[in-house]
Amino acid sequence: MARFGVNAIVSARTLAFGLFRHERTRALFAGLAAHSLLSLDQTLSSAFGLLMAVPAHAVGWPIPRGGSQSLTNALCAYLAKLGGNIYTSARIDDLSTLPASDVTLCDLTPRQLLRVAANRLSSSYKNRLANFRYGPGVFKVDYALHSPIPWRAKECLRAATVHLGGGFEEIATSEAAVRSGHQADRPFVLLAQPTLFDPTRAPADKHTAWAYCHVPNGSKVDMLGKLENQIERFAPGFRDCILARRVFSPAELESMDANLVGGDVGGGALDLRQFLFRPTRQHYPTSDKSIYICSASTPPGGGVHGMCGYHAAKMALSRMK
Repeated sequence: MARFGVNAIVSARTLAFGLFRHERTRALFAGLAAHSLLSLDQTLSSAFGLLMAVPAHAVGWPIPRGGSQSLTNALCAYLAKLGGNIYTSARIDDLSTLPASDVTLCDLTPRQLLRVAANRLSSSYKNRLANFRYGPGVFKVDYALHSPIPWRAKECLRAATVHLGGGFEEIATSEAAVRSGHQADRPFVLLAQPTLFDPTRAPADKHTAWAYCHVPNGSKVDMLGKLENQIERFAPGFRDCILARRVFSPAELESMDANLVGGDVGGGALDLRQFLFRPTRQHYPTSDKSIYICSASTPPGGGVHGMCGYHAAKMALSRMK
């Protein structure tokens, strides 16, 4: 455990070249660490590589049958069983328009919280939220395919998630370019092909996939060509498999979900400071004792784990007793 703790606070480059002898292992680790949206020379990037590797090694990266909506449906059904009510398609521009309650948990990033609760927050707390920084965005494409992706490496047909990049240095160069505000010529691409394992997500004998690459926050550059060149590089004939595609720029992602500021899917930059103080030193509580923040902008950050809301709710309940 002590060695794990030390390794977790160094850069992915330091860890990869310090522990791994083979370039393939380094490249594998680079893809895992790049989920952090940090440069692989930044402190903490190794932590994300380790945290992604451990569950992958232990149990794999599971995908929900029927798509992510099935997770939402299950949670909604459980809440309803407990007597809860869910209201959708009702935009909230001010928390004062909500029914009276003892506590309000906001699944919002700092920018959105400021918009809906500014009149209830102290000036000093609002200043801290205003200083919260967002990370790189993503350029995403959803695909409808008439056949599985024709990978050169047939082992890729055994994986629901595939990381596309050359060796460690190519992936590191791609992520460093994004962090410095530039577009990578050979972007690191994260690709999922769920219908290989869940045929309910597509018509019979058809397939779906989605892929994204990292881009500077709010980037307006069309990365479709470069993204598909990377897929084609490792799967010649990929473009011939495409029946339809839908492209999402950072701005389009933000228009669908205001929490995705500039296309940032991680709820804010995850450098060392914002890892420790996320979004402030207090984490979940705000300056108003009845308002809590429980989004990916709080510990432990983005991901399909629900722990941000869990910890915020536990804290709120403990303070109400």
